[in-house]
Amino acid sequence: MGVSSVVLLPYAPSSVAVARQRLSTDLQDSGVFSAAIDDAVLVVSELLSNALRHAHPLPSGMVRVAWLRSDDHIEVAVSDGGAATEPRAGRPTLSSLGGRGLGIVEYVAESWGVRHDGDTTTVWAILPAPNGSVNSANGQVAALREAG
Repeated sequence: MGVSSVVLLPYAPSSVAVARQRLSTDLQDSGVFSAAIDDAVLVVSELLSNALRHAHPLPSGMVRVAWLRSDDHIEVAVSDGGAATEPRAGRPTLSSLGGRGLGIVEYVAESWGVRHDGDTTTVWAILPAPNGSVNSANGQVAALREAG
C-alpha cells in the first residue's frame, strides 16, 4: 500500500494548482518516478478542469479530489455534482480551442471511467506508477510534449 489522500477544494480554477501540488508532493515523498508523477498531475489537472468547466459543485459547494497509490499504480478521481452530459473523450478538429482533456486522459491512463452515486459523479483514471529514480518507460507526458 502507499499514499492515499482525499482533498475537498473550492469550486474554483485556483483549486487545480492546489490539487497538482498536493498530488505531486505526496507521490514524490513515496518514491514514484518523476515521469509517472508528471502523468498523474496532468490527468488530475484535466479531470479537475473538466469538472470546473462542465459540472456543478458538490452540495457543499466543493469538488473532491482523491488519489490512491497501491503497488505500481495510482488511481486518481475527481468528484463533482454532475452535469447535463456524460463525460466522454472528444475528437476535436485541429483548429478547436478545447475538447482534448479526456482524450489526453485516455492516452496517458491505463484505464478511466465514470461512476455515479446519487447526485455525485466521479471521473477516475488508473495510471502506472513504478518506484525509482531513473527514466520511466511510462513517461508519456514527454511524448505528448514532443508531439506538440
